[in-house]
Amino acid sequence: MTGDAHGRDAVPVGVAGRPTLAFGLSALAGMAVLGAAMLAALLMGPLPIPAGAIVRDVLDGLPFVSVDSGLTAQQHDVLWQLRMPRVVLGALVGATLALGGAAYQGTFRNPLADPYLLGVAAGAGLGATVSIVYAPGLSIAGQASLPVFAFAGGLVAVALALVVGRSFGEGRTSTTLILGGVAVASFLTALQTFVQQSHDETLQQVYGWILGRLSTSGWTEVRVILPYVLLAAVVVLAHGRLLDVLALGDDAAESLGVNAGRVRGVVVVCVTMATAAAVAVSGLIGFVGIVVPHAVRLCGVRGHRALLPLSAVAGAAFLVACDLVARTVMEPAELPIGVVTALIGAPAFALVLRASRGGATP
Repeated sequence: MTGDAHGRDAVPVGVAGRPTLAFGLSALAGMAVLGAAMLAALLMGPLPIPAGAIVRDVLDGLPFVSVDSGLTAQQHDVLWQLRMPRVVLGALVGATLALGGAAYQGTFRNPLADPYLLGVAAGAGLGATVSIVYAPGLSIAGQASLPVFAFAGGLVAVALALVVGRSFGEGRTSTTLILGGVAVASFLTALQTFVQQSHDETLQQVYGWILGRLSTSGWTEVRVILPYVLLAAVVVLAHGRLLDVLALGDDAAESLGVNAGRVRGVVVVCVTMATAAAVAVSGLIGFVGIVVPHAVRLCGVRGHRALLPLSAVAGAAFLVACDLVARTVMEPAELPIGVVTALIGAPAFALVLRASRGGATP
């Protein structure tokens, strides 16, 4: 990225203009991959369901369309009450983590940033542990306490990180926020470890949640996460151009009329809420927020107006595919999805870094 001290010509070519043909083709390719991953996830399982029947059944659910899918009542129930909610949830969680990772990398100008940077994972982990240990049968507003505690823990952790970060110096700079996140995450992780070791009979359940899972009870989890994902997506995508400017540095951004602190605050709040909601229903799933945005950049995408939506689509496809592996590779047993994303994501990240010769800057 080049340019003078005032940021002229520093924004990548094409960022300020309309979406290019390459972006359109990349988006279509990403949607095709996502559709293929979702269809494969719907097809595979103990009960076989033909691909054509799935397509016809989906069409039959559209307004003013009536098509006989040929599915039995059992196949229909398995499709719509078990597989479809899980696939949709996987796509939403994957899109959220990848979008959050891309947004954080641009916001903090840190290629290693991910959605858990400011302590969301530590806070959610502590909240989930407290729920499992002290309130296993508690119901809050008709919901199990675990996702509620995890969501609240994630939000509290980031709020503390913001407060601590501000105490390190004036202004809401990226460095002070990261330092605040590190401090808070370390403290909350220590508290979680203490609670776990004090109640070792719950260790297996706690670690089961920490390693991640996409098991659903129908569409409940999808309804829980969807509003936060939509809000974050709308706000973050609307800030794509500003994130390109923010990548020049706070001083350069301010000289161009962009309030760096306000942009960073809005993006952090929205990504935090969506990430906390995702973690609450899926547990801690690593590498998606780091690997996917870098893989998209490796395809030549630089401007955030293209990077953000493409990362969301790629993240959705990646997590749906990982979940398919998690529930079929050891069938009838199920592998934690966090293990799959780590096994795939760690080597993939190393390859991406090598191919990009140290990683492209956001």
